Amino acid sequence: MKITAHIILLTLLIMRGLAGEKVDGKFQGVNIIETSQQLLLQAKTREPTDSLVKVIERITEGDLTSQLTNDTYKKTFWINIYNAFTQVILTKNPDKYKNRGSLFGDKQINIAGQKLSLDDIEHGVLRHSKVKWSLGYINKLFPSSFEKKQRVDSLDYRIHFSLNCGAKSCPPIAFYNPEQLDKQLNMATRVYLQGEAEYNEKENRVALPATMGWFRKDFGGKKKMLELLHQLEIIPKSKQPAIEFKKYNWNLFLENYKAE
Repeated sequence: MKITAHIILLTLLIMRGLAGEKVDGKFQGVNIIETSQQLLLQAKTREPTDSLVKVIERITEGDLTSQLTNDTYKKTFWINIYNAFTQVILTKNPDKYKNRGSLFGDKQINIAGQKLSLDDIEHGVLRHSKVKWSLGYINKLFPSSFEKKQRVDSLDYRIHFSLNCGAKSCPPIAFYNPEQLDKQLNMATRVYLQGEAEYNEKENRVALPATMGWFRKDFGGKKKMLELLHQLEIIPKSKQPAIEFKKYNWNLFLENYKAE
């Protein structure tokens, strides 16, 4: 997105009263998806984010429930929130990346008065309460009531090509909106796999991104992975190559935004 587009978007959101009206200590009339987009925009342009973070803290669970009425809205909001807060956290303190367990696991994000971690957002809300290190096969036994209310109804493997945790191997960040979400996620999937999947025709082997191995059940297992590669024309439809998974590059790489 060009700088002029950023300015136009920022102006429109301000004109529409992004932060809403404060009534009895709470904010009324907040469009929470636009707020998530604006937070991500200001993280990208290195504009101050504290005021928007406060708005997100002060929205209510009722705002989430009334506005995020289906998986399209939920995915849009929570993907933007995940990517925005990752940038905000690591821009303020890059040293947090040295302890990734703490970075992902600490409850350092306040959404509607609920303290959440990046893992809570990814594996709880966006992956429908999956245990992080289970290849996607095990569900959480006791998800919180907040998580059960706010999580998606159906897990969408394409989220793995939209979430950016600050690592070199992460997909680029895009500004997601509900009207074009399917198109955007399809494009993110295609572009990332075209860049990362490596097919060795001679050995009939294909190397796929590490995340597909970590969360293989999300993708329906290796058979479904091959179907996806056929569909995207990354491998010939007549071939059924063996699958291996690449190593993940954990080098810190901020500001990896999709070129618009």
